[in-house]
Amino acid sequence: MLTTPPTASGRAYAHLRSEILDGVLSPGTPLLEVEQSERLGVSRTPVREALSRLAAEGLAEPSGKRGLVVTQVDDRYVRSLFEQRSCLEAQAAQLAAVRGQPTVFAAFGDQFTQWRDLFRGPAVSDGQVRDYFALIRRFDEAVNEATDNSFLVDAMENLRIHVLRLRRMAGHSQRRLEASASEHSLIARAISRRDAALSAHATHVHLNNSVEHFRQSWRPAETDPTEGVLPTSATDAPG
Repeated sequence: MLTTPPTASGRAYAHLRSEILDGVLSPGTPLLEVEQSERLGVSRTPVREALSRLAAEGLAEPSGKRGLVVTQVDDRYVRSLFEQRSCLEAQAAQLAAVRGQPTVFAAFGDQFTQWRDLFRGPAVSDGQVRDYFALIRRFDEAVNEATDNSFLVDAMENLRIHVLRLRRMAGHSQRRLEASASEHSLIARAISRRDAALSAHATHVHLNNSVEHFRQSWRPAETDPTEGVLPTSATDAPG
């Protein structure tokens, strides 16, 4: 089957998006059309289209005379993100408990329990951490499918772009990885038992613990010290 090669706009978008998520383009970096077109080797029109897509996703935002800049990461950004996640992901977990296949989520519960036990042991490798996040992604996709609600899935997937960005800024500790695996196991098992109330509650607990991890891990330099704290290193942290 033939695949259509990406357009200049698609390539520019993918490149800029990757740089934002990886922290190469840090929060507040100006995204000037002329500068980016020269840097990426494409005309201004594809860059303009790419920047429009990034703004629609919330990865770029207007900033006075500077035009678009990479969206700032501050306490308000994280708070708003997790407030929205709490609403959407709790609803998704409840729907998955009602509509999903119990055996699928029971298997996820077993896998997360195995990872919890692994994280209780000696230090894990970067490869193992990547494998763990791949499991989380498969679990998210299973929840997406089980909800049978494309509008809800689209909204959650947009939020997960921002979650990925924070994960790559937050860093991780093995203690938090262990807790994350335990929390995911509880969510998966609640779904497998068709317990919608527990599925939502377990999701709320996980998200609350995740946001506290981010706040304790990092504080942007511009954040007022009386506000919550946020993330710094470039490795993934469970969310």
